[in-house]
Amino acid sequence: MRTMVPTPRLHQEALQFRLILAVTYPCFLAAAAFNRVRPARAVSRPGFAPARRSVFGEARAMAVQAIPFAFMG
Repeated sequence: MRTMVPTPRLHQEALQFRLILAVTYPCFLAAAAFNRVRPARAVSRPGFAPARRSVFGEARAMAVQAIPFAFMG
């Protein structure tokens, strides 16, 4: 008789996602910081300034967009 309760697959995948996010986040943070210090391209409409996320929010958004590809296949 098993004493350990098996972890549901969705819970296990959520843990894997969080682990990959924690490991890759510093790379995306460095990329987001680099994008901030690099000269910006000219905006096509003068006076138009799109709302910007924080560097941390941008890094998280980049990571959350890229990580699901690790689960494909």
